[in-house]
Amino acid sequence: MPNWVCADGKRPIQVDGSPASSTMPSTWSSFAEVLASNAGDGYGFMLGHGSGIGCHDLDNAFNDAGRLEPWAVDVLAAIESPIFAEVSQSGRGLHVFVHAVEVRGFRRSMPNGGGHEFYSRGRFIRTTGNVWSWF
Repeated sequence: MPNWVCADGKRPIQVDGSPASSTMPSTWSSFAEVLASNAGDGYGFMLGHGSGIGCHDLDNAFNDAGRLEPWAVDVLAAIESPIFAEVSQSGRGLHVFVHAVEVRGFRRSMPNGGGHEFYSRGRFIRTTGNVWSWF
């Protein structure tokens, strides 16, 4: 699936180091091409253009003790068809990738400084590969 790009921090870049766009698939690459590139300091996934994948982005899902916030437990319990979950770069958030059709995204504020966003098109998700198993 050619929905991958390199990343410089949270900024998406192409395998040649030039800017990538979440709405221009011509700037995306395969996972193998991204891994073979020396551009940036990591990689990420572009949502949309027929990928069939969406992402729940839970900010500050973990408290200072490393436990899930109650609101995050409720959100996770309601997620259908999870594919993969990972801890975000901050170490306090989660990305939960799911099977999804392309719909308008949303952003919700949650207790204790948390946030729940969902996107399935036109967004870049900076991935970590730090797998989190809960499902």
